[in-house]
Amino acid sequence: MIETVKALCALPGVSSFEEPVRAYLKGRAAPYADRIRVDAMGNLIVFKRGTKPTGNRLMLCAHMDEVGLIVHSITPEGYLKFHCVGGIDRRVLLGKQVRVGEGQVPGVIGLKAIHLTTAEERKKVPRLEDYYLDIGARGQQEAQELVSPGDCAVFESDVLEFGQGMLKAKAIDDRVGCAVLVKLLEEPLPMDCTFVFTVQEEVGTRGGFGAAFSITPEIALVLEGTTAADNPALEPHTQVCWPGKGPVLSWMDGSAIYDRGLFELLRQLAQDSGLPWQVKHYLAGGTDAGAIQRTKAGVRVAGISAPVRYLHAPSSVACISDMEHMLTLARLFVAAVAEQS
Repeated sequence: MIETVKALCALPGVSSFEEPVRAYLKGRAAPYADRIRVDAMGNLIVFKRGTKPTGNRLMLCAHMDEVGLIVHSITPEGYLKFHCVGGIDRRVLLGKQVRVGEGQVPGVIGLKAIHLTTAEERKKVPRLEDYYLDIGARGQQEAQELVSPGDCAVFESDVLEFGQGMLKAKAIDDRVGCAVLVKLLEEPLPMDCTFVFTVQEEVGTRGGFGAAFSITPEIALVLEGTTAADNPALEPHTQVCWPGKGPVLSWMDGSAIYDRGLFELLRQLAQDSGLPWQVKHYLAGGTDAGAIQRTKAGVRVAGISAPVRYLHAPSSVACISDMEHMLTLARLFVAAVAEQS
């Protein structure tokens, strides 16, 4: 499981530029798939038959994309100006390494030197328009030979196990969910399952809606990474959830109220199996579940997430045991739905 997470986190896949991630997942899925296709949005949709023929009753979903940057212009001096793709805290940008465009041109995110700022400026988070990408070009023409407006930039970050069972990497949100789906695909299934690796979740759950519309499932399980925010400077009631204390079971977020019966099923499965689990203590954000739930006549949605520190930052941190427990619980959920089908 963890080696699959590592391999996925190392790949570039900013929203709408998910091709490298999709190619890897397609290669992993192909030997086990009964049907596999890529839809108009770019979602990878894999159908695998199980012991019980249930068609499209159950959809398992994780998103391929990650947050990043997109170049909108090149200055006469050869610097790149950019917008954020997805929700990124501007405070984490300065000095971070990136790779730009298909050529994976190396670059660094720069900002005006601190000794040139005013006392008032130093009290505020810099505006996005004050940042730039430095790719080492000596002018606009040289920069244009390497990159173009519309190219994306992905954070460059080592994948590293450290401490007591922790993993540091970019894009743990949501390559952990993709890894869970891959491992389930490789196993015999108790029922037919449709696995969906979605695009553009970070910019408005755009892929999930189209995929669910074409599949029309009755039930969808969304596998995600969610913000932990367990910083010691925060009051406990604002810390959301804690790495190492088990997967997060979703009952509500900013985009959906999850199906109560499915939430209770996940909770009972975790308790009966002795798996650690938790819920969020502070609600924010959303997942593909919000888009899937509102598709056609409606879909019953459930969610399992890995708690992730520093979400949407170049270096996120999560607990390896949470990821493994997430896979175990997802496996139990599929078996329970199969029994009810």
